[in-house]
This record gives sequence, C-alpha cells and structure tokens, in this order.
Amino acid sequence: MQWRVRHVTTYRYAETVDLANHLLHLLPRALPCQQVLAATLSCTPPAALRTDALDHFGNRVTRLSIDRPHDRFEVVAEALVRRAAAPPPAAGATPPWEAVAACPTPAAAEFAFPSPMLPEHAEARGYAALSFPPGRPVLEGLRDLNSRIRRDFRYRPGETGVTTPVSEVLARRAGVCQDFAQLMITGLRGLGLPARYVSGYIRTHPAPGSMALRGADQSHAWVGCWLGEADGWVDLDPTNDLVAGEEHVVLGWGRDFADVSPLRGIILGGGRHRLEVAVDLAAA
Repeated sequence: MQWRVRHVTTYRYAETVDLANHLLHLLPRALPCQQVLAATLSCTPPAALRTDALDHFGNRVTRLSIDRPHDRFEVVAEALVRRAAAPPPAAGATPPWEAVAACPTPAAAEFAFPSPMLPEHAEARGYAALSFPPGRPVLEGLRDLNSRIRRDFRYRPGETGVTTPVSEVLARRAGVCQDFAQLMITGLRGLGLPARYVSGYIRTHPAPGSMALRGADQSHAWVGCWLGEADGWVDLDPTNDLVAGEEHVVLGWGRDFADVSPLRGIILGGGRHRLEVAVDLAAA
C-alpha cells in the first residue's frame, strides 16, 4: 500500500519568541516493510540552522534553530511511503514467554528496563500478568493483553496528556493511544519482556455515508513486542486490538513517548501558546 502523509504543526504565541531551538521526529523511518519514496520538512519562519541525523535508536531526527522574532511557528512534514505487512508467526508456535524474558538479545535488552516516563509499576505488571500464565507462548499472551486493553479501557480524548502517568490511566480506565501503548509497555517490562514505544500514523475511516475531513487523520502510537531471536519484533496496536499492518506508517521508536516526541524545544519568550495539529494520511 502506498501512502501520502501530510502533518502540519502550528504554535501561536501570545508574546514574541526571540530565539528557538526545536527537535523533531517527523520524517518516516525506512524499514524492510516500509519504503520512504520521498520526504520533506519545512518551517515558518525559516530556520537559520538545520541539521538532520539519526538518533540512538536509528530514527530520523531534525534540529532547527530560529534566530528571528516570531509569534507563530509552523512545521509542515510531507512524505510518500510504500508500506507492506508480513503476517506474524503462528502465535502458538512462538516460545514460552519465560524463555523470551530470560534471554533478550542486546538489541532488545534496552527495551526490557524501566525508562524515564515508564518506571516500574506493580499494578501494571499485575494487569499484564493475567495474560501470561506459566508456559504460554509469548505471542498468545501478547495478543490476549492487546485485546484486554481494548476491551477494558475507554478511548477518551482530552482526559489525559503527554505526561499522564500509567497509574492514572489505570485508575481512570480511559485514555488515548499513547496511554494504552505505555500501559502495555510498562506491564510487559514488569514481566521482563522487551517492549518499545512506536510512533507513527494510522489511517482513519469516516463513518458510513460521511466524507473524510481534511486534517482529521491522527498521529498514533502502538507497541513493538519482542518474540525472541527467531521471530524478532511484532507491532501490536492495543487501541484497536490489531497487529500493525499496511495502514500503520512508522515514524520511529524508543523507550517511551519522550524518545520520539514529534516536536519539542526550548524558546526564549512566547508566553502562553496555542497548538494546532492536522494530519492527512491518504492512499497515493
């Protein structure tokens, strides 16, 4: 499947910003299942200095420095991506989860430990443990946990924010894709299973009989789950109870949201601000 992505982020400031430095994760990552045919990123006002590189996890990262006064900052990221999806292995044929937890490879081991946004949490571990009785094949347990989160938690935009802890998500039994991904990751790591936070986009479908609204698609988050050395990683989407496939476009991954925040920075001035985000993901 081939997708055209357009992601527009606009900050409007109550006061003038004199200097700004921004760090962006807005360019899709090239993967065996994802070919980036074209990608551009532009900003207003123009940056005095721009650098593009790969971060520790291999994600594409852009740094912008702006030295002219401004009260509005806008970033437009556009990409043309070809996405494929290989079917996951047969769940019952994957190793017992205890064997996967006992022997993560160096590439997976860093995702088995707590991270700054996702410390150890006994209740999250207990919630995940219900899907992993002794000897259960790891992908069977992962699929069960993925389904339980979809069933047990309500999707409620506006109830949580980027800094909402897992404990609050568990108490509310509600949140958004970021919350559900981070809950699942915390629980899995509590059992010793490597799990990583995946940032990207998912195609949204309008209700029957209505037209798709421009800018109404969404940034999305899901979970990369380690199945062991033979089967590698599989991506699961607990918000929708899916194995991530052709309608999921990957920007990048890290230990938690902070590692792949789409845009963050330091500014001098600005005062209060208003943020607007519009995303289009359309078949190309």
